[in-house]
Amino acid sequence: MLVGYARVSTQEQDLALQLDALKAAGCEKIFTEKASGAQRDRPQLLAALDYTRTGDTLVVWKLDRLARSLKQLIETVEDLGGRGIGFRSLTEAIDTQTTGGRLVFHLFAALAEFERGVIRERTRAGLEAARARGRVGGRPPALTAKDLTVAKALLRDPEISVEDVARRLGVAPSTLYRYLPKARSAVLASES
Repeated sequence: MLVGYARVSTQEQDLALQLDALKAAGCEKIFTEKASGAQRDRPQLLAALDYTRTGDTLVVWKLDRLARSLKQLIETVEDLGGRGIGFRSLTEAIDTQTTGGRLVFHLFAALAEFERGVIRERTRAGLEAARARGRVGGRPPALTAKDLTVAKALLRDPEISVEDVARRLGVAPSTLYRYLPKARSAVLASES
């Protein structure tokens, strides 16, 4: 069975062109949606994916109707293939049930993996360059050395609780415990 999926990004856009093409291709059931491709939650796409069974083929007018990114497209088509469901894009003339269609998808997958690798390398190089200039990534510490000295001094007084010290320093008690493991053991010892 050929199952169609048509999507436009805005309410003002018209689905007629896609619907005509999907009907002409022989789709017996068509799911339609008016939602941005960037949205991860597309109920009609999920319904179409759920509706298709082994031996069926999911058909779209154009690749970008199914997914916004190459990665998302490949993941979706691989999921379909794993379930024994074919995929066809009418505009690009790709059909994963043919040898040529599978080749095109393997090329897409290779390009996506290459792109991820290049991004990883660039990120790593950028972090190394920043470290070489003395910059460290991540959040700034919640407590300074001076804050820790104050916290330790306050916690020596048994009348002052960890919660009081944390409130005074403007952090959560869990932050104080993380910085001062002895604070936790002191509280546990006082509770026993």
